[in-house]
Amino acid sequence: MAQASEKLFGEQPDDATVHVKHFSEMTAREVYDLLELRVAVFVVEQQCAYQEVDGLDLDAIHVWLSRHGQVVACARVMKPGVESECVSIGRVVSRARGLGDGERVLREAVRVAEERLGADSIYLEAQVYARGFYEKQGFGAVGEEFLLDGIRHIRMIRTGRGEIQRCPSVHGL
Repeated sequence: MAQASEKLFGEQPDDATVHVKHFSEMTAREVYDLLELRVAVFVVEQQCAYQEVDGLDLDAIHVWLSRHGQVVACARVMKPGVESECVSIGRVVSRARGLGDGERVLREAVRVAEERLGADSIYLEAQVYARGFYEKQGFGAVGEEFLLDGIRHIRMIRTGRGEIQRCPSVHGL
């Protein structure tokens, strides 16, 4: 039997702190910590050389979870016209799998999109292997799979009414 201080695989941690800030409100250390996590997973772990610092962070609302001073999950929320015609969520990532941090940060990002940006529809471009993760949070696939930086992606939409609609990328992908 696990000791009281141990976390079981898949157990929902309850001690993470949620942070929500526009880029202009963030400290240099906060920006560094988010980029460190994103590069560790998206560039190093996934062995995908791409331009992680893409300029879209500058006008995004950043949502992250921290535990014991370390960023454990993050996402960014962007207003319409940045990545798509709808409010969009991107760069959803967690440091460890199976702890629920990814689900929690995505739920918080959806809440921010709806409450702060008035989103009725939310767009994202998911890596195909993570499609089920997003479907559990109410996103539905639209269109065909496509390659982005050598990794298969799928466009997904979540609407408050539960119906799937189109929300084209502003990049014409």
